Amino acid sequence: MGGKIWNRYLIEKAIIRVLEDEEYRKELYKKLQEETSEVIGATNSKEILEELADVFEILRSIAELRGKTLDDVLKTANQKKLKRGGFEKRIFLEKTYKN
Repeated sequence: MGGKIWNRYLIEKAIIRVLEDEEYRKELYKKLQEETSEVIGATNSKEILEELADVFEILRSIAELRGKTLDDVLKTANQKKLKRGGFEKRIFLEKTYKN
């Protein structure tokens, strides 16, 4: 089995290493893909909440790697929502037309 980024306490018998920034970034993105797939596959509210919490922690780590905080991310998200709107209206764009 290949390696993966790990957020738990060390297991007694394990080989680990600390990643440099670029490899850490790549592994965080791989973990983000894994966890978003788990969100999609969750079948109940408890599972969804657990998987969203995992995604949240990865987003926190990506932000910190880039010198940002979750407050920075939330501020930007809120500004974008005010400007562009959100998804709560469930609008689905089916087709656009050229003038």
